[in-house]
Amino acid sequence: MSANSFDARSTLQVGDESYEIFRLDKVEGSARLPYSLKVLLENLLRTEDGANITADHIRALGNWDSQAQPSQEIQFTPARVIMQDFTGVPCVVDLATMREAVKELGGDPAKINPLAPAELVIDHSVIADKFGTNDAFKVNVELEYGRNKERYQFLRWGQTAFDEFKVVPPGTGIVHQVNIEHLARTVMVRGGQAYPDTLVGTDSHTTMVNGLGVLGWGVGGIEAEAAMLGQPVSMLIPRVVGFKLTGELKPGTTATDLVLTITEMLRKHGVVGKFVEFYGEGVAATSLANRATIGNMSPEFGSTAAIFPIDGETLNYLRLTGRSDQQVALVEAYAKEQGLWLDPKAEPDFSEKLELDLSTVVPSIAGPKRPQDRIVLANAAEQFKQDVRNYVDTADEAGEESFPASDAPAVHPNGVPSNPVQVTAPDGTSYTLDHGAVTVAAITSCTNTSNPYVMVAAALVAKKAVEKGLTRKPWVKTTLAPGSKVVTDYFDKAGLTPYLDKVGFNLVGYGCTTCIGNSGPLPEEVSRAVNDHDLAVTSVLSGNRNFEGRINPDVKMNYLASPPLVVAYALAGSMRVDITKDALGTDQDGKPVYLSDIWPTEAEVNDVVANAIGEDMFNKSYQDVFAGDAQWQSLPIPTGNTFEWDTESTYVRKPPYFEGMQMEPAPVTDIAGARVLAKLGDSVTTDHISPAGAIKADTPAGQYLTEHGVSRRDFNSYGSRRGNHEVMIRGTFANIRLRNQIAPGTEGGYTRDFTQEGGPVSFIYDASRNYLAQGTPLVVLAGKEYGSGSSRDWAAKGTALLGVKAVIAESYERIHRSNLIGMGVLPLQFPEGASAQSLGLTGEETFTFTGVTGLNEGTTPRTVKVTTDTGVEFDAVLRIDTPGEADYYRNGGILQYVLRSLINK
Repeated sequence: MSANSFDARSTLQVGDESYEIFRLDKVEGSARLPYSLKVLLENLLRTEDGANITADHIRALGNWDSQAQPSQEIQFTPARVIMQDFTGVPCVVDLATMREAVKELGGDPAKINPLAPAELVIDHSVIADKFGTNDAFKVNVELEYGRNKERYQFLRWGQTAFDEFKVVPPGTGIVHQVNIEHLARTVMVRGGQAYPDTLVGTDSHTTMVNGLGVLGWGVGGIEAEAAMLGQPVSMLIPRVVGFKLTGELKPGTTATDLVLTITEMLRKHGVVGKFVEFYGEGVAATSLANRATIGNMSPEFGSTAAIFPIDGETLNYLRLTGRSDQQVALVEAYAKEQGLWLDPKAEPDFSEKLELDLSTVVPSIAGPKRPQDRIVLANAAEQFKQDVRNYVDTADEAGEESFPASDAPAVHPNGVPSNPVQVTAPDGTSYTLDHGAVTVAAITSCTNTSNPYVMVAAALVAKKAVEKGLTRKPWVKTTLAPGSKVVTDYFDKAGLTPYLDKVGFNLVGYGCTTCIGNSGPLPEEVSRAVNDHDLAVTSVLSGNRNFEGRINPDVKMNYLASPPLVVAYALAGSMRVDITKDALGTDQDGKPVYLSDIWPTEAEVNDVVANAIGEDMFNKSYQDVFAGDAQWQSLPIPTGNTFEWDTESTYVRKPPYFEGMQMEPAPVTDIAGARVLAKLGDSVTTDHISPAGAIKADTPAGQYLTEHGVSRRDFNSYGSRRGNHEVMIRGTFANIRLRNQIAPGTEGGYTRDFTQEGGPVSFIYDASRNYLAQGTPLVVLAGKEYGSGSSRDWAAKGTALLGVKAVIAESYERIHRSNLIGMGVLPLQFPEGASAQSLGLTGEETFTFTGVTGLNEGTTPRTVKVTTDTGVEFDAVLRIDTPGEADYYRNGGILQYVLRSLINK
């Protein structure tokens, strides 16, 4: 029950139903707040308990100074938690392990139970092995079940063992698309109360739901577990960036072009740790599908959230996707009553402002390695010719950056690099492969497959191409992986599926596939040519991430593009082709066919969307979404409230987090005699720290699986084995593109092992075991934006289990810094303007950290003294930003903190 210090408790009548609400207008200053902060304010009013959440916190939010730097801590209690299976499996593993730990400490295991609704969507496990055939979907799903049976049995057990935990089975859709189409409430109803739907999710693209007016963002799995167990999320009241939209998109431009433009603008402006909120008359002209596309890309421009207020467009989408009349009426009534309804002319109080005239957006792609590197489509071929020089003749003289190697183009003696290779296909035909060949063209990812306008445009491009006699080039692996079954339903109804099939975009699965590295192998002859001749080939995908090494181990350069452009590049077959001017192929009469010949008009797209998509499709797809098919329902599962661990399992194992844990935490200690495990450059992502790609046989993870009787063809991916800490420790810092500067000349999971004379090059995992045996703590040195990318809790879990006690970086992305604290790893920051390079650190030093013990006194020191055996000294900024984070660190991690809290209740 809320303490209700502001007498905000009230009643809202909607039709025949009455709901308890907490009125925002009872707090002075609330009217001028941005939409997102109003949602946070309601959260505080409703959960005020006089201890963790007080009247002072509520007043602080009402008195928010838009220009101040964040300093006021608040406790945000999300209404629900959403997970995908890669990050969700370790969450459920941890919950199962916590039940056993509670039992061992004399408590009641049933206390470990989600207190907030938690929904997990299995969408990250399907791999696009089979493609270009009518049975590709069936084959890939069968392979998925074969590879993941142990994990799926475990999740089915979790669905029965835990209250408030539901699982959306495989083959249904992508978590964020399922969220906006079905799971999101916009206004939540629970226990007779109505309040804004809010959430945290174990995937950074949780922000897609911001398009529906739902405030939520990605957190690591460890934070999500705490939220499920009733722990509020500790945060500072953020700065809010107002992004004004004016005008309308011009015909020929897509939501993808818009979002790549916004991503470039906001990444340049700097929005890490801030909320972005869209306002202005252009918002009303932005479809819900486009809003969701923009919200989805929030992690790519670095903001915590990227939200749109509720308006008529929100209601239309809720109706279309099958929400009840009462729910739609409630959303409208609640939003208008609480001042959460969009006023296109209003100018709320914002910390910073940007503006974009939608009519200035032009067709664009992004690449070859970061989402914010936007390229105007008309310049793409020329830009490729410059960028490809960084991917050939890769003698890495600089050796200064771990990733990327260098942004300065290498001078190629012959101008544009070329290395034509003759390839013979299994059917006896032959073709020439060269640098720039598009070897993967994938319509995939929640970002765009949730948007019917770009999906229909892609299908119409395919239709017109087929009518002109065009098809994909023979070396292009083409895949279609929609985010929900609704997409294939409207393709079928519009008669467009046969055309997609004819250009090779057959359905391969309902899952993330290529966007998360599950692109499957390239055809054998293509892979052999690429590797034997070191070709810099490319992928083009309608996703949100294109980091190096992410999409496919054979592909060096990756480009984000709208679905219709993905089809166009599959037809062109090379990034060398200027698809705005050059022919994509020839028609039946030998005449050249240009992109303009097959690009649909806006009217054509709108006509299909209007006539082929209806509420009935969403009702059909989601009517029994948690039940699953016969294959899911027939999975045998154990019973009981504690899990029966299979000691032979290579997928799900009991992790060691609570071994030897006592009820009272040990005092925090300083760190002495630490050695450097990795010295890394700028933009090291969680993909580099905790990869989700293929497992190579000659790596520690591959060796572990081989020793446990797993054949190479059944290795599956790192992501699918996140429930096994033994695999994941061995995969930490093992990305094939990671460059550790203390092991120059290597690429992948290598370091130097200073437990041995001369410090020979060794696998990072093997060196860490030697350091552990000696009792030597480890440290990681890094550059700017350390831990950017996906919200992978294993990037922090693996770091901790390798024995890393501290990370010193120039700057952090929010989620990874938080996750490090959650695993008991100290996040430190070099002094302003300083770096490992400027301080002369080589990575061969021994480090000592003093002043950490100040945390034992209940305060958080601003800095920690760092000294080395070579005489370098500096004060590192301690990036434990809130009192809540300090509590987690004192307890050895967030899970230990929660466990002790629950036992003591």
